[in-house]
Amino acid sequence: MARGAPSRPGSQRLGDLLASPLRNLMGGIAYQLAVIAAGTAAYAAHGWSAGDSLYMVITTVFTVGYGEVHPVAGASLRAITMALIVFGCTGMIFITGVLVQLFTLSQLQQVLKGKRVQSQIDRLSGHVIVCGFGRLGEKLARELKAGQAGFVVIEHAEARLSEAAEAGYLCLHGDATTEEALETAGIRRAAWVATVLPDDAANVFITLSARSLNPQLTIIARGEAPSTESKLLQAGANRVILPTHIGAERIAELILYPQSAIQLHGSQGEEDFARELRRFGLDIEVVAVAEGSGCVGRTVQAIEQEAAGAFMIVALNRRDGSSATPPEPSAVVNAGDGVVLMGHAGRSQVMARLFRTNWRRAAR
Repeated sequence: MARGAPSRPGSQRLGDLLASPLRNLMGGIAYQLAVIAAGTAAYAAHGWSAGDSLYMVITTVFTVGYGEVHPVAGASLRAITMALIVFGCTGMIFITGVLVQLFTLSQLQQVLKGKRVQSQIDRLSGHVIVCGFGRLGEKLARELKAGQAGFVVIEHAEARLSEAAEAGYLCLHGDATTEEALETAGIRRAAWVATVLPDDAANVFITLSARSLNPQLTIIARGEAPSTESKLLQAGANRVILPTHIGAERIAELILYPQSAIQLHGSQGEEDFARELRRFGLDIEVVAVAEGSGCVGRTVQAIEQEAAGAFMIVALNRRDGSSATPPEPSAVVNAGDGVVLMGHAGRSQVMARLFRTNWRRAAR
């Protein structure tokens, strides 16, 4: 290889080898068809019917030998038959050998691909394991790749697995509810597990298995039914994401505080800013102040002091449509106001105490 020329990966070299048997197979079939056509024409030239000629050629080429259709008398007919045996049987042997080679290389390619994927997984440490490549898993994988995080996708469905592989993600074919699949994905070296299957029972089971295999993991689990949240937390999940609640809260933001919602989520620049905040363990959101919540009638300064650094109020949207960015420390928060918060991810208890007891953190 010339100096400076890029070396081809093993999969490409194996692909070239795999393409060679395919070309040989097509050539062998073309050769055999030519032999069959020539033999049929030769017998027909000696007065045999087209059907008898083709039958004689096929039984000879495929070495069946049921018997001669007509007596092979004369030097010319015997020469045709001997030539047909030599060239026809040689062609069949060649085609058989190419088929064996093709099947063997195809299986070898699958084995080498699996070993290559496993080798890449074995080199990972502190990575993320994504269980499920549905709509939520696909978006999660896209964000993780954008953030240059190491991750492995476990997916059971062949079609979705192919989509993950085509997107360039490191993926495993398996059932994430089994400990074997989690072990293969490097669960003992992983730092995060995100189980985002649309099946609550499967997510609970994965959470239990992952927690038992690696007690130090941070587990984020998806829940469909609100009643599943407590089960996932008891199973060992650090956080539970309820997509239906997240979607409802986003719609409420657009209805109640459209200007802030557009500013937070309406441009690529703001989305990039939010992504950078998440790298530092922060996020930003709009929270509606419920009637009777702990922050009603209190000043911005008093609320932030009680939060003790869990979050800070960066904007205040009034019910009458006015807003203050940033609000004055002495500004009083009233029921129905929209408070734009920026804070640490683990602020759920403070939020529940100050804003409303049924508050659930919306993932951004």
